Amino acid sequence: MKDAFGAPQSVLVLGGASEIGLAVARRMLVRRARTVWLAGRPSPALDAAAASLRVLRPGADVRTVEFDALDTGSHEEVLGKVFAEGDIDLVLLAFGVLGDQARDEREPAGAVRVAQTNYTGAVSAGLVAAAALRGQGHGSLVVLSSVAAERARRGNFIYGSSKAGLDAFAQGLGDALHGTGVHVMVVRPGFVRTRMTAGLPEAPLATTPGAVAAAVESGLRRRAATVWVPGTLRPAMAVLRRLPRPLMRRLPL
Repeated sequence: MKDAFGAPQSVLVLGGASEIGLAVARRMLVRRARTVWLAGRPSPALDAAAASLRVLRPGADVRTVEFDALDTGSHEEVLGKVFAEGDIDLVLLAFGVLGDQARDEREPAGAVRVAQTNYTGAVSAGLVAAAALRGQGHGSLVVLSSVAAERARRGNFIYGSSKAGLDAFAQGLGDALHGTGVHVMVVRPGFVRTRMTAGLPEAPLATTPGAVAAAVESGLRRRAATVWVPGTLRPAMAVLRRLPRPLMRRLPL
């Protein structure tokens, strides 16, 4: 059966231990999903994530699959095996790294890892997933971008530039897939309270993985192309995009 928008029966989370990815998977399991694939590097965190979903919905088919965003040469094989098991209604591209801006400026290898994970790995996995969804004739690809993609800021331009590239790629991919039955949705959260941001100063309009998951579900039901979390970030970023660069440099961002 083909997926109902906002209530998929089968979900593939790329970045299976991601707190946002898990929040989305939980929400979909509560609604209608019966099959969930968590794709990520083998780890106790990935196993624990799968176990938590099985407890949430006994009888659901929750599986893990080894996936490494940086090993782009393996993406076709790994994702091909998942799709060979049956149609996937929702693919959530949820992996990414924040990096350490100050350190990565001093040690460019760290910046390269951020770019390769957040952009190169996502382009590879996104194209492979898109081709599989197009082949089955239906499905949604949800790409977790960031408000950091909207404009480069002194404090996180390495991470922000990687998300800007991902954001532009996902928008173009959505246009390329228009009319094929495949829906691409870009999600732009602000500061999300997760392990990745633990210890960082909390930004205004901070949100939670659960709130992002709710926005994803709502966006899928509306077949939205872009979702902001929270929604008030959209006008705020519209102003920020237009600030003169000399003023932008002075802001504590």
